[in-house]
Amino acid sequence: MGGCQNPPFILVVAAVTISLNDLVFLSSASGENLLARLAGDDLSEANTLRLLTALRKDYPAEQARAALEMARLRLKAVEKFGEDAQKMFFTRDALEQASDPLVRSYRAKHLSAVPELVADEKKLRIIDACCGIGADALAFARTGADVLGLDIDPVRVEIARHNAAALGINARFETADVRDGLPEADIVFFDPARRDDTGKRIYNVEHYQPPLSVIHNWTHPLVVVKLSPGIDRTQVESYGGCIEFISVNGDLKESVLWRGTGFTGLKATLLSVNDTQHWIQPNSLQPQDADLKIRSPHGWLIEPDSALMRAGLVQEVAAAFHGHMLDETIAYFTTESRPKSPWLRAWHILDWMPFNVKKLRAYLRELHVGNVTVKKRGSPITPEELIPQLKLEGSESRTLVLTRYRGNPIVLICANLTAEDAG
Repeated sequence: MGGCQNPPFILVVAAVTISLNDLVFLSSASGENLLARLAGDDLSEANTLRLLTALRKDYPAEQARAALEMARLRLKAVEKFGEDAQKMFFTRDALEQASDPLVRSYRAKHLSAVPELVADEKKLRIIDACCGIGADALAFARTGADVLGLDIDPVRVEIARHNAAALGINARFETADVRDGLPEADIVFFDPARRDDTGKRIYNVEHYQPPLSVIHNWTHPLVVVKLSPGIDRTQVESYGGCIEFISVNGDLKESVLWRGTGFTGLKATLLSVNDTQHWIQPNSLQPQDADLKIRSPHGWLIEPDSALMRAGLVQEVAAAFHGHMLDETIAYFTTESRPKSPWLRAWHILDWMPFNVKKLRAYLRELHVGNVTVKKRGSPITPEELIPQLKLEGSESRTLVLTRYRGNPIVLICANLTAEDAG
């Protein structure tokens, strides 16, 4: 018996674009009351229909949607802005581009202490070019600098002004196209868009918006450019200066180009939640007489911090810790004893073998290993592919590392990582 059934109702929520009119409303007493009301509600996507239906009884549709979007962005922003997020305005893409809080604080303090620029004790003048919602500009202003934020998007500029006022921070923001030139200043911080209109990452620096080459027209004493974390260093070699790779607790967050007198070479920076900062540059290492020729796995497997890898400093660090490489193209090395450094994570190597699923399965069964953590570097096999094939049973646990030794696939059987081993 044929017939027709009503399709299930599906609520399709289009991406909400915050407008200047939305900001006027959200800044009003009525808008503030609505945001305060939403702050105590369940803002999950599953509740969208219920929330908008309730809000439509008291507010026009556009105001209800804008307020719901802003309330959700404030929740999402807590990770980057803490308690301040509940006072601030955002757009979805600008929040995504905003720097990590530890990186913002580190950079602001670093800029405020550049000897050549602060020697005369005058107030440091900083331009935040493509300032977005003002995250970095506000961090600069908190150090006492005279800060001007510029952005081509009037909505972002208005949001940055709101954020400065809401947090009681003295910073100026203006709508401008930085490609037309910049006012005089001691420092320019340039944060071009690194995603296209569809949200995809842009990897070519000349496809940034604006392109990196715009800095050729700037003659300021110091120009600092925020780049993609995975930048191809060859793309920026012609710009001179220093390329810095910054990680936070081992997670690579940014690469930065420092272009000015005295800034050269490569630098890796590690920041941690206890406000500890570490730096490594090639000339700061003191290599020992270690034999860096490739050697079979032994002792401890060492994984350098991601900033060290991106800065190309793995072999220098391996030499400094008397290490040996497994493969010329793999960013692992081994040491006889466990090194103690915040830059390194270490796994005790219990055994290793050429990679073969059947032999590995038999080996693990003999040891009664029922649980494994799988890491990989230089191997096409994923943990999701390997673990089901092992058919594990038992109470023991191990860490398996899929990598290469002299170009050939191997698996290292290691003891599980402990807090001490993590550096």
